[in-house]
Amino acid sequence: MGLTGVMKYGYPYYGLWQIGAMATMADLDKFALAMPQTTKEVSEDGRPAYFAHGKMFCFHRGRRPDAVDPATGERMHDVLMFRVADLGVKELLLADDRGLYFTTPHFDGYPAVLLRIPDLKRLDREELREMVVEAWLTRAQKRVAKAWLEEHGLSSD
Repeated sequence: MGLTGVMKYGYPYYGLWQIGAMATMADLDKFALAMPQTTKEVSEDGRPAYFAHGKMFCFHRGRRPDAVDPATGERMHDVLMFRVADLGVKELLLADDRGLYFTTPHFDGYPAVLLRIPDLKRLDREELREMVVEAWLTRAQKRVAKAWLEEHGLSSD
């Protein structure tokens, strides 16, 4: 089993990712927009980006020279970026034995992981929700994040 749900709102958590329906882009949209003060912007070519109080926490990347499909050599057009709490969390996700999360030199030293959209089907909806919440927590205003955590019976410590 992978290191699914490594964060669980700032705490180690190893959920049963095999249980439940697979995640989709519609789920990503639903989970992101359910978070307080979240807005969505869509690029001219249809790629969504999600912001917490104006700060981006997840987005669909455009084709970049640093993200190349190893099988085809083509620039990847299907990559999502999620902010994570810190570089330690990033390393845990990158070590997930399912090989879902990756990074590129562009993100060296930056607390974020990448995930290809087709790999969403390898995630349980709950794991995707956890990724979205964790990403949102990195960008949300402290008072808003604290209130959300308390409302959901979780500690902000």
